[in-house]
Amino acid sequence: MAHATQEYGDWPLKRLMTEVVGSGHKSADDMDRAQAREAMQRILDDEPDHTTLGAFWLANRWKRNTPEELAAFVDVMREVSIETATPQVDPVDCGANYDGKGRTAILGVAAGVVAAAAGTPVVVHSGDRVPTQKQDAYKHVLDELGVETELDPGESADMVDDTGFGFYYQPNFNPGIDALWGRRDQMGVRSFVNTVETLANPANADVHLGSFYHLAFAVKMTETLQHAESQDVSRTLFFQGMEGYDDVRPGSTIVAEWGSVGSTDASDDELEDFEIETAEYGMDFESEDLGVDDVAGESAAITEAVVSGEREDQFADAVALNAALRIYAREDVDSLEAGLDEARAAIDDGSANAVLEDLRAF
Repeated sequence: MAHATQEYGDWPLKRLMTEVVGSGHKSADDMDRAQAREAMQRILDDEPDHTTLGAFWLANRWKRNTPEELAAFVDVMREVSIETATPQVDPVDCGANYDGKGRTAILGVAAGVVAAAAGTPVVVHSGDRVPTQKQDAYKHVLDELGVETELDPGESADMVDDTGFGFYYQPNFNPGIDALWGRRDQMGVRSFVNTVETLANPANADVHLGSFYHLAFAVKMTETLQHAESQDVSRTLFFQGMEGYDDVRPGSTIVAEWGSVGSTDASDDELEDFEIETAEYGMDFESEDLGVDDVAGESAAITEAVVSGEREDQFADAVALNAALRIYAREDVDSLEAGLDEARAAIDDGSANAVLEDLRAF
Protein backbone atom coordinates (compact mmCIF):
# COMPACT_ATOMS: atom_id res chain seq x y z
CA MET A 1 0.00 0.00 0.00
CA ALA A 2 2.91 2.34 0.65
CA HIS A 3 4.04 1.93 -2.94
CA ALA A 4 0.54 2.72 -4.21
CA THR A 5 0.31 5.79 -1.98
CA GLN A 6 3.64 7.14 -3.25
CA GLU A 7 2.68 6.47 -6.86
CA TYR A 8 -0.85 7.86 -6.81
CA GLY A 9 -1.39 10.00 -3.75
CA ASP A 10 -3.19 9.58 -0.44
CA TRP A 11 -6.54 8.15 -1.56
CA PRO A 12 -6.65 4.44 -2.36
CA LEU A 13 -10.17 3.25 -3.10
CA LYS A 14 -10.54 1.58 0.30
CA ARG A 15 -9.89 4.88 2.06
CA LEU A 16 -12.31 6.69 -0.26
CA MET A 17 -14.88 4.05 0.68
CA THR A 18 -14.45 4.39 4.44
CA GLU A 19 -13.98 8.16 4.63
CA VAL A 20 -15.88 9.67 1.69
CA VAL A 21 -18.29 7.78 -0.56
CA GLY A 22 -19.18 4.58 1.28
CA SER A 23 -21.46 5.63 4.12
CA GLY A 24 -24.75 5.39 2.24
CA HIS A 25 -26.93 7.36 -0.13
CA LYS A 26 -27.86 10.13 2.32
CA SER A 27 -24.68 10.53 4.37
CA ALA A 28 -21.93 9.93 1.81
CA ASP A 29 -19.75 12.84 0.76
CA ASP A 30 -18.74 13.77 -2.76
CA MET A 31 -15.15 13.42 -3.91
CA ASP A 32 -13.20 16.49 -4.83
CA ARG A 33 -11.60 16.61 -8.27
CA ALA A 34 -8.22 15.32 -7.07
CA GLN A 35 -9.79 12.37 -5.28
CA ALA A 36 -11.93 11.43 -8.28
CA ARG A 37 -8.95 11.71 -10.62
CA GLU A 38 -6.85 9.48 -8.39
CA ALA A 39 -9.64 6.91 -8.15
CA MET A 40 -9.98 6.68 -11.94
CA GLN A 41 -6.21 6.49 -12.40
CA ARG A 42 -6.02 3.56 -9.99
CA ILE A 43 -8.94 1.82 -11.69
CA LEU A 44 -7.45 2.12 -15.17
CA ASP A 45 -4.09 0.89 -13.82
CA ASP A 46 -5.83 -2.19 -12.34
CA GLU A 47 -4.49 -1.26 -8.89
CA PRO A 48 -7.53 -1.97 -6.64
CA ASP A 49 -8.41 -5.54 -5.71
CA HIS A 50 -11.65 -6.62 -7.33
CA THR A 51 -13.72 -6.66 -4.15
CA THR A 52 -12.80 -3.06 -3.32
CA LEU A 53 -13.40 -1.96 -6.89
CA GLY A 54 -16.86 -3.51 -6.91
CA ALA A 55 -17.74 -1.91 -3.59
CA PHE A 56 -16.50 1.46 -4.87
CA TRP A 57 -18.61 1.23 -8.00
CA LEU A 58 -21.69 0.31 -5.99
CA ALA A 59 -21.10 3.08 -3.45
CA ASN A 60 -20.92 5.64 -6.22
CA ARG A 61 -24.07 4.23 -7.80
CA TRP A 62 -25.94 4.68 -4.51
CA LYS A 63 -24.40 8.07 -3.82
CA ARG A 64 -24.87 9.32 -7.39
CA ASN A 65 -21.92 11.05 -8.95
CA THR A 66 -21.71 14.80 -9.38
CA PRO A 67 -20.80 16.41 -12.70
CA GLU A 68 -17.45 17.39 -11.16
CA GLU A 69 -16.67 13.76 -10.30
CA LEU A 70 -17.78 12.51 -13.70
CA ALA A 71 -15.70 15.17 -15.44
CA ALA A 72 -12.63 14.04 -13.50
CA PHE A 73 -13.29 10.44 -14.53
CA VAL A 74 -13.70 11.52 -18.17
CA ASP A 75 -10.49 13.57 -18.10
CA VAL A 76 -8.37 10.72 -16.73
CA MET A 77 -9.94 8.28 -19.18
CA ARG A 78 -9.10 10.55 -22.10
CA GLU A 79 -5.60 11.30 -20.80
CA VAL A 80 -4.40 7.76 -20.06
CA SER A 81 -6.64 5.36 -21.99
CA ILE A 82 -8.05 6.98 -25.11
CA GLU A 83 -6.25 7.43 -28.40
CA THR A 84 -8.14 10.16 -30.20
CA ALA A 85 -7.98 10.78 -33.93
CA THR A 86 -9.42 14.04 -35.19
CA PRO A 87 -10.87 14.07 -38.71
CA GLN A 88 -10.49 17.15 -40.88
CA VAL A 89 -14.23 17.76 -40.70
CA ASP A 90 -15.92 18.51 -37.36
CA PRO A 91 -18.57 15.82 -36.84
CA VAL A 92 -21.45 15.35 -34.43
CA ASP A 93 -20.35 12.90 -31.73
CA CYS A 94 -23.17 10.42 -30.99
CA GLY A 95 -22.77 8.92 -27.53
CA ALA A 96 -25.23 6.04 -27.37
CA ASN A 97 -25.23 3.61 -24.44
CA TYR A 98 -22.56 1.02 -25.15
CA ASP A 99 -24.55 -1.90 -23.67
CA GLY A 100 -27.03 -1.62 -26.49
CA LYS A 101 -30.68 -2.27 -27.25
CA GLY A 102 -32.78 -5.41 -27.23
CA ARG A 103 -36.33 -4.62 -28.37
CA THR A 104 -36.39 -1.84 -30.96
CA ALA A 105 -34.44 -1.17 -34.13
CA ILE A 106 -31.15 0.72 -33.94
CA LEU A 107 -31.77 3.67 -36.24
CA GLY A 108 -28.58 5.63 -35.59
CA VAL A 109 -26.62 4.07 -38.45
CA ALA A 110 -29.30 4.96 -40.97
CA ALA A 111 -29.81 8.40 -39.40
CA GLY A 112 -26.06 9.06 -39.41
CA VAL A 113 -25.72 7.98 -43.04
CA VAL A 114 -28.60 10.23 -44.08
CA ALA A 115 -27.22 13.18 -42.10
CA ALA A 116 -23.78 12.63 -43.67
CA ALA A 117 -25.37 12.62 -47.11
CA ALA A 118 -27.03 15.94 -46.25
CA GLY A 119 -23.63 17.45 -45.36
CA THR A 120 -23.49 16.84 -41.58
CA PRO A 121 -20.61 14.51 -40.67
CA VAL A 122 -21.40 12.05 -37.89
CA VAL A 123 -19.28 9.88 -35.59
CA VAL A 124 -20.55 6.91 -33.61
CA HIS A 125 -18.67 4.64 -31.22
CA SER A 126 -19.34 1.45 -29.30
CA GLY A 127 -17.81 -1.70 -27.91
CA ASP A 128 -18.82 -5.31 -28.43
CA ARG A 129 -21.51 -6.79 -26.11
CA VAL A 130 -20.68 -4.38 -23.30
CA PRO A 131 -22.04 -5.17 -19.80
CA THR A 132 -24.51 -4.98 -18.25
CA GLN A 133 -27.06 -5.65 -21.00
CA LYS A 134 -24.56 -6.94 -23.59
CA GLN A 135 -27.08 -6.26 -26.34
CA ASP A 136 -26.76 -4.98 -29.89
CA ALA A 137 -25.03 -1.66 -30.51
CA TYR A 138 -23.65 0.29 -33.45
CA LYS A 139 -20.90 -2.24 -34.18
CA HIS A 140 -23.32 -5.09 -34.72
CA VAL A 141 -25.51 -3.22 -37.19
CA LEU A 142 -22.47 -2.08 -39.16
CA ASP A 143 -21.09 -5.63 -39.18
CA GLU A 144 -24.38 -6.88 -40.62
CA LEU A 145 -24.13 -4.20 -43.31
CA GLY A 146 -20.65 -5.33 -44.30
CA VAL A 147 -18.93 -2.19 -43.01
CA GLU A 148 -15.48 -2.64 -41.45
CA THR A 149 -15.67 -1.87 -37.72
CA GLU A 150 -12.46 -3.07 -36.08
CA LEU A 151 -10.48 -0.03 -37.21
CA ASP A 152 -7.68 1.77 -35.47
CA PRO A 153 -8.51 5.39 -34.56
CA GLY A 154 -6.64 6.89 -37.48
CA GLU A 155 -8.60 4.73 -39.90
CA SER A 156 -11.83 5.77 -38.20
CA ALA A 157 -10.95 9.43 -38.73
CA ASP A 158 -10.22 8.69 -42.39
CA MET A 159 -13.60 7.01 -42.67
CA VAL A 160 -15.28 10.22 -41.46
CA ASP A 161 -13.38 12.35 -43.96
CA ASP A 162 -13.93 9.93 -46.85
CA THR A 163 -17.62 9.17 -46.31
CA GLY A 164 -19.05 11.68 -43.81
CA PHE A 165 -19.78 8.87 -41.33
CA GLY A 166 -17.28 7.25 -39.00
CA PHE A 167 -17.21 4.41 -36.46
CA TYR A 168 -14.69 4.20 -33.61
CA TYR A 169 -14.28 0.79 -31.92
CA GLN A 170 -13.80 0.92 -28.16
CA PRO A 171 -11.19 -1.87 -27.77
CA ASN A 172 -8.96 0.00 -30.22
CA PHE A 173 -9.40 3.61 -29.11
CA ASN A 174 -10.15 3.07 -25.39
CA PRO A 175 -8.33 -0.12 -24.30
CA GLY A 176 -8.24 0.84 -20.61
CA ILE A 177 -12.02 0.81 -20.36
CA ASP A 178 -12.28 -2.29 -22.54
CA ALA A 179 -9.96 -4.09 -20.08
CA LEU A 180 -12.58 -3.59 -17.34
CA TRP A 181 -15.10 -5.76 -19.22
CA GLY A 182 -14.82 -8.80 -16.93
CA ARG A 183 -15.19 -6.87 -13.69
CA ARG A 184 -18.12 -4.88 -15.06
CA ASP A 185 -19.78 -8.11 -16.12
CA GLN A 186 -19.46 -9.50 -12.58
CA MET A 187 -21.13 -6.40 -11.13
CA GLY A 188 -24.54 -7.13 -12.62
CA VAL A 189 -25.53 -3.43 -12.54
CA ARG A 190 -24.29 -0.34 -14.30
CA SER A 191 -21.58 1.82 -12.82
CA PHE A 192 -20.25 5.27 -13.66
CA VAL A 193 -18.10 3.59 -16.33
CA ASN A 194 -21.26 3.12 -18.41
CA THR A 195 -21.77 6.87 -18.23
CA VAL A 196 -18.27 8.16 -18.91
CA GLU A 197 -17.53 5.83 -21.84
CA THR A 198 -20.32 7.52 -23.82
CA LEU A 199 -18.43 10.82 -23.37
CA ALA A 200 -15.17 9.46 -24.77
CA ASN A 201 -15.40 11.70 -27.87
CA PRO A 202 -12.64 9.90 -29.81
CA ALA A 203 -12.95 12.29 -32.76
CA ASN A 204 -12.61 15.42 -30.58
CA ALA A 205 -15.93 16.65 -31.91
CA ASP A 206 -17.32 20.06 -31.00
CA VAL A 207 -20.91 18.80 -30.72
CA HIS A 208 -22.21 15.95 -28.55
CA LEU A 209 -25.56 14.25 -29.14
CA GLY A 210 -27.00 11.90 -26.53
CA SER A 211 -30.17 10.64 -24.93
CA PHE A 212 -31.82 10.46 -21.52
CA TYR A 213 -34.72 8.97 -19.61
CA HIS A 214 -35.19 12.05 -17.44
CA LEU A 215 -34.22 15.66 -18.12
CA ALA A 216 -32.05 15.77 -14.98
CA PHE A 217 -29.63 13.37 -16.69
CA ALA A 218 -29.25 15.69 -19.68
CA VAL A 219 -28.44 18.52 -17.26
CA LYS A 220 -25.84 16.37 -15.51
CA MET A 221 -24.22 15.26 -18.77
CA THR A 222 -24.01 18.81 -20.08
CA GLU A 223 -22.51 20.03 -16.80
CA THR A 224 -20.04 17.15 -16.93
CA LEU A 225 -18.84 18.23 -20.36
CA GLN A 226 -18.66 21.84 -19.14
CA HIS A 227 -16.40 20.77 -16.25
CA ALA A 228 -14.23 18.45 -18.36
CA GLU A 229 -10.77 19.83 -19.12
CA SER A 230 -9.75 17.22 -21.69
CA GLN A 231 -12.16 18.24 -24.45
CA ASP A 232 -13.82 21.38 -25.76
CA VAL A 233 -17.42 20.50 -26.48
CA SER A 234 -19.30 23.74 -27.11
CA ARG A 235 -22.76 22.37 -27.90
CA THR A 236 -24.90 19.47 -26.69
CA LEU A 237 -28.24 18.10 -27.84
CA PHE A 238 -30.04 15.48 -25.76
CA PHE A 239 -33.42 13.87 -26.27
CA GLN A 240 -35.56 11.14 -24.78
CA GLY A 241 -34.36 8.00 -26.49
CA MET A 242 -35.84 4.55 -26.93
CA GLU A 243 -34.26 2.10 -24.47
CA GLY A 244 -31.88 4.87 -23.45
CA TYR A 245 -30.29 4.81 -26.89
CA ASP A 246 -29.83 7.72 -29.30
CA ASP A 247 -33.01 7.01 -31.26
CA VAL A 248 -35.75 9.52 -30.44
CA ARG A 249 -38.82 8.11 -28.71
CA PRO A 250 -42.09 8.61 -30.61
CA GLY A 251 -44.76 10.72 -28.95
CA SER A 252 -44.40 13.74 -26.74
CA THR A 253 -40.62 14.01 -26.37
CA ILE A 254 -38.34 16.45 -24.58
CA VAL A 255 -35.27 17.81 -26.35
CA ALA A 256 -32.57 19.71 -24.43
CA GLU A 257 -29.88 21.83 -26.05
CA TRP A 258 -26.97 23.89 -24.81
CA GLY A 259 -24.34 26.08 -26.41
CA SER A 260 -23.42 26.92 -29.97
CA VAL A 261 -21.02 25.33 -32.43
CA GLY A 262 -17.52 26.69 -32.13
CA SER A 263 -18.35 28.98 -29.21
CA THR A 264 -15.29 29.97 -27.21
CA ASP A 265 -17.29 31.02 -24.15
CA ALA A 266 -20.58 29.20 -23.58
CA SER A 267 -20.14 29.04 -19.80
CA ASP A 268 -23.03 31.43 -19.20
CA ASP A 269 -25.41 29.63 -21.55
CA GLU A 270 -28.21 27.73 -19.87
CA LEU A 271 -29.53 24.37 -20.97
CA GLU A 272 -32.82 24.96 -22.73
CA ASP A 273 -35.45 22.28 -23.11
CA PHE A 274 -38.47 22.12 -25.36
CA GLU A 275 -41.08 19.53 -26.17
CA ILE A 276 -41.82 18.17 -29.61
CA GLU A 277 -44.74 16.08 -30.80
CA THR A 278 -43.06 13.64 -33.11
CA ALA A 279 -46.34 13.04 -34.98
CA GLU A 280 -45.93 16.55 -36.39
CA TYR A 281 -42.72 15.32 -38.07
CA GLY A 282 -44.16 12.13 -39.54
CA MET A 283 -43.69 9.86 -36.50
CA ASP A 284 -47.40 9.28 -35.90
CA PHE A 285 -46.98 5.88 -34.22
CA GLU A 286 -45.79 4.30 -30.97
CA SER A 287 -42.39 2.99 -29.89
CA GLU A 288 -43.75 -0.54 -30.17
CA ASP A 289 -44.15 0.02 -33.90
CA LEU A 290 -40.36 0.20 -34.17
CA GLY A 291 -39.89 -3.14 -32.45
CA VAL A 292 -37.85 -5.95 -34.02
CA ASP A 293 -36.90 -9.49 -33.03
CA ASP A 294 -33.36 -9.64 -34.43
CA VAL A 295 -32.05 -6.20 -33.52
CA ALA A 296 -28.77 -6.22 -35.46
CA GLY A 297 -29.98 -8.09 -38.54
CA GLU A 298 -33.31 -6.33 -38.92
CA SER A 299 -31.79 -2.92 -38.17
CA ALA A 300 -29.30 -3.49 -40.97
CA ALA A 301 -32.05 -4.51 -43.39
CA ILE A 302 -34.12 -1.48 -42.38
CA THR A 303 -31.08 0.76 -42.90
CA GLU A 304 -30.52 -0.56 -46.41
CA ALA A 305 -34.16 -0.19 -47.37
CA VAL A 306 -34.59 3.31 -45.93
CA VAL A 307 -31.43 4.90 -47.32
CA SER A 308 -32.13 3.45 -50.77
CA GLY A 309 -35.63 4.91 -50.73
CA GLU A 310 -37.28 1.49 -50.92
CA ARG A 311 -39.06 1.84 -47.59
CA GLU A 312 -41.56 4.61 -46.78
CA ASP A 313 -43.11 3.44 -43.53
CA GLN A 314 -42.68 4.26 -39.85
CA PHE A 315 -39.01 3.30 -39.97
CA ALA A 316 -38.35 5.75 -42.80
CA ASP A 317 -40.09 8.52 -40.87
CA ALA A 318 -38.14 7.72 -37.70
CA VAL A 319 -34.81 7.68 -39.56
CA ALA A 320 -35.58 11.03 -41.21
CA LEU A 321 -36.39 12.69 -37.88
CA ASN A 322 -33.31 11.23 -36.19
CA ALA A 323 -31.18 12.47 -39.08
CA ALA A 324 -32.81 15.89 -38.74
CA LEU A 325 -31.82 16.00 -35.07
CA ARG A 326 -28.19 15.35 -36.02
CA ILE A 327 -28.26 18.02 -38.69
CA TYR A 328 -29.86 20.45 -36.25
CA ALA A 329 -27.38 19.54 -33.51
CA ARG A 330 -24.50 20.79 -35.66
CA GLU A 331 -26.52 23.91 -36.50
CA ASP A 332 -26.38 23.13 -40.20
CA VAL A 333 -30.07 24.11 -40.19
CA ASP A 334 -31.98 26.38 -37.85
CA SER A 335 -35.00 24.15 -37.24
CA LEU A 336 -36.02 20.52 -37.14
CA GLU A 337 -38.37 21.17 -40.04
CA ALA A 338 -35.46 22.31 -42.18
CA GLY A 339 -33.40 19.34 -41.05
CA LEU A 340 -36.21 17.00 -42.02
CA ASP A 341 -36.34 18.53 -45.49
CA GLU A 342 -32.57 18.02 -45.87
CA ALA A 343 -32.79 14.43 -44.67
CA ARG A 344 -35.59 13.45 -47.01
CA ALA A 345 -33.88 15.15 -49.94
CA ALA A 346 -30.68 13.17 -49.26
CA ILE A 347 -32.67 9.95 -49.48
CA ASP A 348 -34.68 10.97 -52.54
CA ASP A 349 -31.67 12.01 -54.63
CA GLY A 350 -29.64 8.88 -53.87
CA SER A 351 -26.99 10.61 -51.76
CA ALA A 352 -27.72 8.54 -48.66
CA ASN A 353 -27.41 5.26 -50.52
CA ALA A 354 -24.12 6.48 -51.98
CA VAL A 355 -22.74 7.10 -48.49
CA LEU A 356 -23.65 3.57 -47.43
CA GLU A 357 -21.91 2.16 -50.49
CA ASP A 358 -18.84 4.27 -49.73
CA LEU A 359 -18.80 2.88 -46.19
CA ARG A 360 -18.91 -0.67 -47.50
CA ALA A 361 -16.05 0.06 -49.88
CA PHE A 362 -13.88 1.79 -47.28
